[in-house]
Amino acid sequence: MGLLEGKVAVITGAGAGIGRGMARGFVRQGAAVVVAELDAKAGPAVAAECRELGGRAMFVRTDVGDKASVEAAIAAAAVEFGGLDILVNNAFAPSPEVLLEQKTDKILSRTLDTTLWATWWAMRAALPHFKARGGGSIINFYSIDAETGAWLHADYNIGKSAIRGLTRSAAAEWGRHNIRVNLIAPAAAGKTFERLCRKHPGFAEHSARAKPLGRVGYPEEDVAPVAVFLASSMSSFVTGETINVDGGLHLWGYNSRPADLAEREAQG
Repeated sequence: MGLLEGKVAVITGAGAGIGRGMARGFVRQGAAVVVAELDAKAGPAVAAECRELGGRAMFVRTDVGDKASVEAAIAAAAVEFGGLDILVNNAFAPSPEVLLEQKTDKILSRTLDTTLWATWWAMRAALPHFKARGGGSIINFYSIDAETGAWLHADYNIGKSAIRGLTRSAAAEWGRHNIRVNLIAPAAAGKTFERLCRKHPGFAEHSARAKPLGRVGYPEEDVAPVAVFLASSMSSFVTGETINVDGGLHLWGYNSRPADLAEREAQG
């Protein structure tokens, strides 16, 4: 029997990176998984991988910036698998990496839609299903970027900080329904990491050196086990917590001041 045997999970952004790692990790532990993913090629591929691992999985095309789409993913889990026990709010839409004063209302609005609002919509849609099951686990995602005030990520930092507040509030209020709500703050070789490696030669080596553990973390091997812990009965007395899964990066932090700051400022 796996740690998540008989459980049903929705994982947003499960078509690649950390989301894919969690989907694979969950089915290995017995969960049925809804791959709630926007990419119509990557999503079905991950669902197929999960089935090849012996698990139950389905793809639901999901735009986390659209309320109806998020709610449809939650509803699909109940229809296909008979209920919902675990919600993982992992997806977000990357935004232009520009200085704070160059961020627009439109950029901030879209980022909040795919971070704060997406998490809010999914949590509220999941609530009646959790209550029907006598409880559940919600895993939201935070970021060291919000802690360090990462340059060029102001809108993202705002969204992640808001999710932390939402998580703590839900943990305080929904504990009466036996619903646990926690945060993971990862630093792993997901989609953003892969993009940075392509853009900056040597980034992987630099990233490894920046962490006390001296290595890069990986979605399935390093992040998924922590998500399984938070989704399973092993964490039955854990709620409102933030777990850094980053090889210790949060201890040292990092300086994100762009080397081309003068050029960026000149762009207006």
